[in-house]
Amino acid sequence: MVAFENEHKPLDVLVLAAGLGTRMRSNIAKVLHRLDGRPLINHVCRTAAALAPQKIYVVVGYQGEDVEKAVLEEVGAEHAEFVVQKEQLGTGDAVNSAREFFKDRDSTLLVLSGDVPMIRPETLAQLLQLHLGHRGKGAACTILTVKLSDPTGYGRIIRDDGGRFEKIVEQRDATEKERDIPEINAGIYCFDTRKLFETLTHVQNHNDQGEYYLTDVPALIRAAGDDVAIYQHNDPHEIDGINNRAQLADLENLLRRRTNTKLMLDYGVSFIDPRTAYISERTNIGRDTVIYPNVTIEGESTIGDGCTIRSGTRITNSQIGHGVEILDNSVIVDSTVGGQCTVGPMAHLRGHSVIEEDSKVGNFVELKKTKLGRKSKANHLTYLGDATIGEETNIGAGTITCNYDGKQKHPTEIGNNVKIGSDTMLVAPVKVGDGAATGAGSVVTKDVYPNTLVAGVPAKKIKDLAVNDADAASGETRL
Repeated sequence: MVAFENEHKPLDVLVLAAGLGTRMRSNIAKVLHRLDGRPLINHVCRTAAALAPQKIYVVVGYQGEDVEKAVLEEVGAEHAEFVVQKEQLGTGDAVNSAREFFKDRDSTLLVLSGDVPMIRPETLAQLLQLHLGHRGKGAACTILTVKLSDPTGYGRIIRDDGGRFEKIVEQRDATEKERDIPEINAGIYCFDTRKLFETLTHVQNHNDQGEYYLTDVPALIRAAGDDVAIYQHNDPHEIDGINNRAQLADLENLLRRRTNTKLMLDYGVSFIDPRTAYISERTNIGRDTVIYPNVTIEGESTIGDGCTIRSGTRITNSQIGHGVEILDNSVIVDSTVGGQCTVGPMAHLRGHSVIEEDSKVGNFVELKKTKLGRKSKANHLTYLGDATIGEETNIGAGTITCNYDGKQKHPTEIGNNVKIGSDTMLVAPVKVGDGAATGAGSVVTKDVYPNTLVAGVPAKKIKDLAVNDADAASGETRL
C-alpha cells in the first residue's frame, strides 16, 4: 500500500475502460490486450488498489463481461464495482454513467484511464496530496500533466498569465498556436465528487467529435469560482497511453529494460545479454543468479540465489530454490524446484509438480502433477504423470506412468530407494514399494512389494532383494 494523508473524505477510484480501441486493429477490447502477461486494465486496477480506496469503480462497455472478469481476478469482488456505459459518447458520458453510484457520495474521486498502465502508486499519492492540500483547503479538481517534446495527439493545458489553469484543448480543436504548447493532459484527475457530477450536467457536445468531453469539466469548475490545481509530473513514460500495437510493444520493451536494470543494480542478478531476457516485473530473483540469452520468466515466479538459467528456458508462476541449474530449452510452469537441483536440457515440469532438494530431471523428461523426492533422478526420455516418487529413487530412461485409462487419471506411487529399469510401463493405479526394482521393458500392472525385483510383460516377481521376515512368515506373496 502507498499511504497518503486524507483525514476528511474517503477515496474512490473510477477507471474508464469502456472503449473498443479501433486503432488496435483487434477483435479484443483494448484494455484486455496484455502487457507483461497481464491485461492493461489489471495494471491500472492493481495500482489503484495500492492506494486503499473505498471502492474501485470500472466503466465497461465493449466486451464488458470479459473486462469484469479480468478486473475481478486482479482485485476481487469486494473491492470492485462495475458501471455500464451503454453508448460511446465520450469520456464525460463515461463518467456520467456512474452518477447513480455517486449521487449521495461526498468523497475524493480519482479518475484513471484503463489504457495507461505504467502510472505508479507513488505518483498518484503525490497527486492526491496536492489535491487535498491545495491552498490549505484543497482543490475542486486537480489535473496530472507532463511536458512532451512532441505533444501531438494530446490535449493541451492552457494556462493564464499567472500560470494558473485556464482550460484543456483537444488536439483536433486546438489552434496552431495552442498545438505548440508542450504541456499535455495525462487523462488522470482528482475531483471533489459532488463538484464533478454537478458540473457534468453543464457539459455540451459542441466539438469536432460530437462527444461529451471530461476535459471540459475543469474549465467549468474554474468558471464557477472553484480552484483547479495542476500537478506537473516529470516522467512522461508513466502516462503513456496505448492506442495501437506499436505503442504496446514500445511499453513492453520499456518495462523489460526497467525490470532487468533493477534486477542487476538492486538485486545482484547477472544477465549475459539483458536485451534478450524477458523477465516479469512481478518476478523475484536472488543474488548471483545468472540469466543466459533468450530466457523468459513470467508471472509471479521466484528464483533463488546462485542459480544458473540457460538459454531458451521458460519459467511461469514457479518457485526455484537456491543453487539450481536449469539447462537449455526447459519449460517450468506452476511448479516448484528445490535447492541444488538440476533440470534439463529439454525438460518440462507442469501441473504443480515438485522436485525436492538435490534431485535431477534430465533431457526430454516431463513431469505433470508429480512429486520427485529428495536425491531422486529421472535422467532421460521419461513421462511421470500423477505420480509420487520417494527419496533416492532412480527412474530409468524411457519410463512412462500410464496414468490415463481413457476416462480418468490414476496415481502412481513409487517408494524410496527404488530402481525403475529402462522402458518400464507403470499402469496406474499402481504402487511400487521401498527398495523394489523393475527389469528393463517391464509392464507393471499390479502393486510391487517392497524389496522385490519384478520383470516381464506383465511384470512378475523374479526374486526378493531383501528378506522381510514378517511377510515371509505370513506366506503372503505379491508382485
